Amino acid sequence: MSIPYTIVVGLEVHVQLLTQSKLFCGCPTTFGAPPNTQVCPVCLGLPGSLPVMNRRAFELALRTAVALNCEIAPFTKWDRKQYYYPDLPKGYQISQYDLPFSFDGWLEISDAKERFEAKRIGIIRAHLEEDAGKSMHDEAAGRADSRIDLNRTGSPLLEIVSQPDIRSPLEAKAFLTELRLLLLYLEVSDCNMQEGSLRVDANVNLHIPLPDGHIAKTPIVEIKNVNSFRAVERAISYEAERQYQLWEETRQELGTVPKQTRGWDDEANVTRGQRHKEESSDYRYFPDPDLTPVTVTEEQVQKVREAIGETPSELRRRLEVTHGISAYDSEVLVNQGPAAIEYFVELAERIRDGKSAANWVTQDVLRVMHDRGGTIESFPIPAVGLADLIGRVQGGDFDTSKAREIFAEMVESGKTAGEVVAEKGIVKVDESELRELCRELLAANPKIVADVQAGKQAAAGNLIGQAKKRNPNVNPGRVKEICLELIQAMR
Repeated sequence: MSIPYTIVVGLEVHVQLLTQSKLFCGCPTTFGAPPNTQVCPVCLGLPGSLPVMNRRAFELALRTAVALNCEIAPFTKWDRKQYYYPDLPKGYQISQYDLPFSFDGWLEISDAKERFEAKRIGIIRAHLEEDAGKSMHDEAAGRADSRIDLNRTGSPLLEIVSQPDIRSPLEAKAFLTELRLLLLYLEVSDCNMQEGSLRVDANVNLHIPLPDGHIAKTPIVEIKNVNSFRAVERAISYEAERQYQLWEETRQELGTVPKQTRGWDDEANVTRGQRHKEESSDYRYFPDPDLTPVTVTEEQVQKVREAIGETPSELRRRLEVTHGISAYDSEVLVNQGPAAIEYFVELAERIRDGKSAANWVTQDVLRVMHDRGGTIESFPIPAVGLADLIGRVQGGDFDTSKAREIFAEMVESGKTAGEVVAEKGIVKVDESELRELCRELLAANPKIVADVQAGKQAAAGNLIGQAKKRNPNVNPGRVKEICLELIQAMR
């Protein structure tokens, strides 16, 4: 059933960059250090301290912006965003306001299951800023204590703000999944949501068609405290339904209702009101007097562009076109990372069959790898060894079912396909011997022959079982082919 409104979503993604030190000082950014041990006068905002920009942070941010197809500003500056929270010791955050270093980009999203059409999501801006500290609230013990850990204060963040082009919770999850994959391929962040390296705020409102042809627009709600992509999906779904029910009940003049910030309660599956959403004027931005502007040349941008290499979307297209695999298989492979792609490509080229290579890698190699908790680099069967096994199937030595038994033995023992085959006494049955066996089976089973001739081809399955009892080394698929061929010739 179609919903009576259009969901409009814009996402704000905060990405902690993979630098060894903070954005404007030399304090480390290591996660998990004892509270308030990675601070200095600069990130604490003590009088007389002066910030100095981390060049590496800017380089990582520039790499990301170029990969997101953003325009790169030749001149950018730093601004102070004024607000007060206990975890913001300076009373302001160094960010970028009216002259961000990148803007007007896009990221293409798609769905291998074709639940929505591929589309580009616009990027309003991607800008650098410093992180705030962390507030820890002791609500469980009943004392309602709050503690502040300032270790994260000043860590380099890249804030990526999307256009409100997203029209469903599924598209929101797809955008975040694709963005995270791109960031990992670029090696600009570890994107660990549990450690706060990637955080998401979702801005949600509804467009509701009215009988007179006008569109009612609900006030924008910013959802915070969303700690997983699945939670983003659920939060947007809940908030859309909440806004529609509220609009149905009140039919308020929507222009009079202020924007709101709500927090996501993952256990209760609801959003809860927190405060009215601030406007830019509330932050009293002004240029930071302690930091010099940054200039970027077209030559620098071009150098970054050439060094990026293939993005995940470009990799998927190459795998599909070059090796003839499905969109689903290419998505699975690319999601595993560059090493898995290299393994697949080597395998596909050796056996000259991309679809078979994709089936073996996605169904067998990745299953074993995940069960063991390892990586493709530590997988016990190299691509050349798996190609040898699959080549024997292609040559008719045995069927895929037998190959998977051999595969399991290769994984456990570390032996080659040839060694396992020799130990198990598996030999290829000569074609003439196989045909003679099939003729004997048909002569001994006239009823099965009659059933097959009557159109019941499934009856031939009994012949395969009998053939394997006579000779365990027969290829079941080839037995069926020969039997059907001989029965057809009897007509």
